Amino acid sequence: MTEGSSGFEVRSSKLPPAFDLLAACSGEPGQHPFLFEREGIGVASPSMSGGTGVAESATPEAIAGMGREMIVRLRDLAADALGPVAMGQIPFSERGHAWMRVPMHVVRRSGSGEPWLIELVPNDGDARPFAPVRPVGGAPAKPFPPSQVAAVPPADGYRAMVSTAVERIREGALRKVVLARTMQVDAGRTLDPLRLAHRLRAVDPHAFTFITPDGPEASSLVGASPELLVSKRGLAVRSTPLAGSAPRSGDPEEDRANADALLASAKNREEHAIVVEAIEDVLGTYCERLDHDREPVLVETANVWHLATRFEGQLRDPSPSVVELVAALHPTPAVGGTPTAIAKAAIDELEPFDRGGYAGAVGWMDAHGDGEWAIALRCARLDGQRATLFAGAGIVADSQPADELDETDRKFRAFLDSLRWG
Repeated sequence: MTEGSSGFEVRSSKLPPAFDLLAACSGEPGQHPFLFEREGIGVASPSMSGGTGVAESATPEAIAGMGREMIVRLRDLAADALGPVAMGQIPFSERGHAWMRVPMHVVRRSGSGEPWLIELVPNDGDARPFAPVRPVGGAPAKPFPPSQVAAVPPADGYRAMVSTAVERIREGALRKVVLARTMQVDAGRTLDPLRLAHRLRAVDPHAFTFITPDGPEASSLVGASPELLVSKRGLAVRSTPLAGSAPRSGDPEEDRANADALLASAKNREEHAIVVEAIEDVLGTYCERLDHDREPVLVETANVWHLATRFEGQLRDPSPSVVELVAALHPTPAVGGTPTAIAKAAIDELEPFDRGGYAGAVGWMDAHGDGEWAIALRCARLDGQRATLFAGAGIVADSQPADELDETDRKFRAFLDSLRWG
């Protein structure tokens, strides 16, 4: 047990080696759990209420300041390697509010593979007991009929949005913009974030599976993102931006042909190069060495091929926290566009909804400023019986409205299938 000056004592205890991080997420109503996991490594909490937290506007300056304040709080609690961690979410738009919190219970598994329970116990009383739940997949519900599903905007509206964006790009005002759609689902039953996360993890085990409170009503944003925004450990930093995609196929020959066509696609390689240039420019200002793939590599998810570039670098000094790096990078052209300000203005004008946490960032940080953050993609906002699904596509000069619509439709179909387990 470690006692700080924050009004809490910190207790750390080892859990069984096979402990599932999803089991740390309470299934009780109103608990608003947090999960950030990839291949069994990450952090989880049954409830984001209690503990100590910070909320700021989502400007880069405010996000960086939030990160600095959270490091002070974490070090005040306990600065050892098994000390607590802060979890958080950064929305896409600067109009939203970024937040980070150290909850009363955190389960953390690092690369060593040992899961630890870290508890904050108030100095004036006992903390609520930690009660893990058994992750349950269950049987899927029937497919959603058309009467329960509505696209916003509908197909014609999205094609018109893409056409407008292409015109502006060809006029020179933009180089790239990412335009999204939503799918509104009335499930007819209360949706369970844990069951949905369980299914998403099973479908794409190499993705970052996440559950996080989202929005003023504390809805849950649940997803499985393939995209690492940035991670930091000491001086080492990594990032794996994705841009450019092609459909998967159940036929091996067709699937391989789709992947080869993606690698050869001038349109997709241009879209990808824009993102790589931006990541290199930002991380290059912090790193004494920064390496990346000279040619895009293929990353496969269950339904989509992506072009990816893997970045690995060494910081000049360890003082920038992972949250400061997030603040400098977000939003990348993979989810916004370039030039950034013009692309964000176009998104505000053309998209008839608020993205909230979609295309923002979700992740965690420890007292050393180390941590890992992913872009919140392949996700849905759950609110009782309703779900809002999000899907976007990168628009460049050669984009075809029908193709971009098809890309979002494919992403929706895949998520709708997983939502049947929610």
